[in-house]
Amino acid sequence: MPINATYEFEEAEKKFHLAETVPEKLKALQEMLTKAPSHKGAEKLRKHIKEKIKKYKDLVAKEKRTKKGSSFLSVKKEGAARVSIIGLTNTGKSTLLSQITNAKPMISEVKFTTKLPEKGMMDYYGIKIQIVELPAVIKKYNESKHGLFFISIMRESDLLIITLNKKDEFELIKKELKENDINKRFIIYEGNPESLKKDIWNNLNLIKVYTKQPGKDKDNPPIAMNRSSTVGDLALEVHKDFLKKFDYARIWGKSAKHDGSRVGLNHMLYDDDVVEFHTK
Repeated sequence: MPINATYEFEEAEKKFHLAETVPEKLKALQEMLTKAPSHKGAEKLRKHIKEKIKKYKDLVAKEKRTKKGSSFLSVKKEGAARVSIIGLTNTGKSTLLSQITNAKPMISEVKFTTKLPEKGMMDYYGIKIQIVELPAVIKKYNESKHGLFFISIMRESDLLIITLNKKDEFELIKKELKENDINKRFIIYEGNPESLKKDIWNNLNLIKVYTKQPGKDKDNPPIAMNRSSTVGDLALEVHKDFLKKFDYARIWGKSAKHDGSRVGLNHMLYDDDVVEFHTK
């Protein structure tokens, strides 16, 4: 971080790291350049940003050229979150996908069996999470056939699962992620698919919340919400009328002082809370 960097520059930098697409990253970089300090001590910073802007302009142009006739590669984002499985060839990506989702990918000892993204849905206590297996990472991944599309899927993922045969494979993966400015939370898979499901959930910025009607058991499936969500956020998610006509809610779970606590719209929810809405 440069000396005397402004709040506006820091915000633009955050946008760059959070951006999921190449055009979004380019836009954030251009904003960073306009907000960067102009004093002599920031010359290296400004030069670095300009170099990145050139890099991303080239990537935008390359994406436009390669997208023609390649719409079959697109993977629609579904479920409460997207998790991508990445790794070198023959590191068990397809096997893992078949173990934690409903997908039935081709599994083979032949190298580079997976040519296109394979997807499945993982069920975690009723919450559906999209898992995408990507073709094997190689050196200069973004220059490989369809590599830019696979990288865009990584950028749009909420979490990465990395499969390895040997520890030194991680160095190549880290280098490829860094080269493409992918700064995502990741888990290195260690061979237990059941415990991995819990690890995936714990590394997503989500909680699962149940609703219930007075005098009845909790409803299933639960609703996936961002962490730090409130009763008001849940009311809006369930139905906008719940927010308009809200009187109070009762809570069972970790966030409640006691079971059935009466709370308002600003009450913060925890994982596995059960909420009962009362309207006017």
